[in-house]
Amino acid sequence: MTDEPYILVLYYSRHGHTRTLAGAIAQGIRAAGLQARIRSVPVLRDSGQSPASDRDLTCTLEDVEHCSGLALGSPTRFGHMAAAVQSFVESWSPLWLKGSLIDKPAVLFTSSQSAHGGQESTLLGMLPVLLHQGMLLLGLPYSEPPLQHSLQGGSPYGAGHIAQTGSTGLHRDERALAEALGRRLGRTALALRR
Repeated sequence: MTDEPYILVLYYSRHGHTRTLAGAIAQGIRAAGLQARIRSVPVLRDSGQSPASDRDLTCTLEDVEHCSGLALGSPTRFGHMAAAVQSFVESWSPLWLKGSLIDKPAVLFTSSQSAHGGQESTLLGMLPVLLHQGMLLLGLPYSEPPLQHSLQGGSPYGAGHIAQTGSTGLHRDERALAEALGRRLGRTALALRR
């Protein structure tokens, strides 16, 4: 385990859309001057799914425990986080018992197949996990211009991506908001370390 501070960008992505969003958030974190450690949640054995996250290492509880901040992402599954994400965060009881994540900043991100796929309910559904861990939640302020005019993914609750069939690319507004969220998370983590 390195002593260099890092922000954990933790996600699940079956088709690569949420992973692409994770990469944009990581760019913002790096622009703020911190290392971004991108990890995927463990895949559920009985799911029969092969995620598009194979190029990133699987997250461990140690990765979560020692991070200076967290960006947690999940695709939207009927207005809720994916089962793999839910299962992994439910394994964080040891971290809760030790208070490992108290006062660390955190953000959320999601992707859905359509504009009405439940992005906001997914992000709001992930909030209690971080609140129970004692984390400091950050969102996207309306001072970010794309938040005021874009018809793409993203809201005050976190970064978002509306997945287009056959493409994992982000719309320029989605990328701008994801990078802005990453920068805000990185700057906050640095300020809290002082």
